[in-house]
Parts: sequence; C-alpha cells; structure tokens
Amino acid sequence: MNLLVKTRRLGRNGPEVSAIGLGCMGMSQSYGRPNDAESLKTIDRALELGINFLDTADIYGPYTNEELVGKAIRGRRESVVLATKCGFVPGAQKGQLPVDGRPAHIREACEASLKRLGVRTIDLYYLHRVDPRTPIETSVGAMAELVAEGKVRHLGLSEVSARTLRRAQAVHPIAAVQSEYSLWTREPEDGILPACRELGVAFVPFSPLGRGFFSGSIRSLDALPDDDFRRGSPRFAPENLARNLALVDRLAGVAREKGCTPAQLALAWVLAQPGEIVPIPGTKRRKYLEENAAAVEISLTTHDRERIEAAIPRNEIAGERYGPASAALVDR
Repeated sequence: MNLLVKTRRLGRNGPEVSAIGLGCMGMSQSYGRPNDAESLKTIDRALELGINFLDTADIYGPYTNEELVGKAIRGRRESVVLATKCGFVPGAQKGQLPVDGRPAHIREACEASLKRLGVRTIDLYYLHRVDPRTPIETSVGAMAELVAEGKVRHLGLSEVSARTLRRAQAVHPIAAVQSEYSLWTREPEDGILPACRELGVAFVPFSPLGRGFFSGSIRSLDALPDDDFRRGSPRFAPENLARNLALVDRLAGVAREKGCTPAQLALAWVLAQPGEIVPIPGTKRRKYLEENAAAVEISLTTHDRERIEAAIPRNEIAGERYGPASAALVDR
C-alpha cells in the first residue's frame, strides 16, 4: 500500500500531503509510557506507506517529541512535510496563563524547535492556542516574519474561531487550521469548517478517532494506564462512558457490514467530509498505523454516511470534550 497517490493540499498555495497524516503527540505523552523504539519504527512505517505529513509541537513531552521526530526524519528531510506548533508555555505555574503569543516568545520558540528537530525550515508552523492578551494580528505578524526569513514555509492556527481565522488571514495567508473533529466532536461544522472552505484553508482534524474511543477496545477506565490523559476526560468518566459505548457499538454494527473496523469507518467518515480535510490520527504502534492507513481506501456512499451519523448522532454524545481548564483555552 502506498498513499502517495492520494494527496490533499494544505491551503491554496501550500504543499500536497498524504490524505492522512500522523499525529506524534501520543508517542511522548498523555497515553501511557513512551516507547521510543516502537515510535521510531512507526514513523518509519508511515513513510514507507507514503504518509508524509508528521505533526508535533514543542509542548509535547515537553520538547521530547520534537527531538524524537527530528531523529526519525534525519537523512530524509525532503520526504517529509513537517508541522510543529508554538504558543504553550511548559511549566506554567498555577494561576498563570499557560499560553504566550507575543512575538518574542514565538521567535524564541521557533528557534528552539528548529534546533530540536534538526532542520533549517519548518513546513507548517501553527500557533497552538490564541493568547487572549495578544491580538491575533500581532502573533501572526511575528510568524509571518519567520516566513520572510525562510525559517517557516506556511502558517497555521489551532483551535480558533472563524472570526479569528479571518483576522489572521488578513495579515498573512493561513494554510491550515487544526482542531478536534470526529463523529463525537462535530462543533467545527458550525463555524470554522465553513470558513476554511470559503477561504481556501485546509482543515486538519486531530483526534479523529475520538482519542481512541472508536477502536471499541476501551470498555472501562481500568484498561487505561494510571497517567493516561483520558482518565480525566469528561467523555470517559464512568457516568458518560456507558452511554458513549452504546453509540460505538452501533457504529461497530455498520462497520461489520462494510467489512472494516469501527475506527476505520470513523476515519473514513472524516475523510469523506467536504473540503481539504487532512486528519492526523495519532498512534505509537505500527499495527494501528496500518489500520488507519487502510481507511483511505474505504469509499462511503451517501447512504453509508447517513447510517454512520444515525449510529452516532451529535446530540447524543455524553460529556464535554475538555475539562474546564483546557476548554478555557479554546478560542470561540
């Protein structure tokens, strides 16, 4: 299998990338103990399959994920479209705002990311979260200077509103917006997704498999490591988990008829949405990477999509996607 024949473009003038990318965050944090050896093999396998769009950030680890990705792509930089992010402040003290969109921080963060990644240029540089103390025009203006200097090729934003995207676009072309989007996180359809289509901006969904929920393998919190991010996620809380599992079981029934896994069907649904959508399912294991890659080959009819959405209606999801602290950092 080689996905290079299936590509999508990041923005009107951005690079072509594989139809799905690889989210690398979970290789270093949030989903159990890291296994760098297996993670490196997973990135190797992704590139063999033609998945050339790798996504990381300075906050992942923090810092260690960029170092891992840099090690993985050493000697083959030209075969990778590399995305990373700035804006979070690792180690922010309680009561301090953990984001910083000021020009000085953005420049410092970029220089540090270039060094950790071992590259001269970042293909896609995102502002990870909007700093409410800094106008978006100021943050994007600083990022545009990095483009002019050749340190960054294209700009992106993460978890922003349509209004913020329009303001940013007036300063410098935005190639991509990243946000959570899946069968159980449909809010982007109400604002940012239509704006992206209108403006010619690619949309990059993270967690398109509901943070692994659509695999159907997570039946209780007991299956998760003690330090797993999902133990604190409202949708995995015991009072919500059973209700959400009932929806996944309905999706599994549709998947059996299509001859695929529930996770593959959920990913195929995201891929079938209109616009330039490039999901970045995350994994640190080759087995799941290959399963995700195969979803690109699944064709959905209008009837298929209707059945999938009937199995998981957006108004039946139990629990918010973030707790209060994380939700407060999402631009609305």
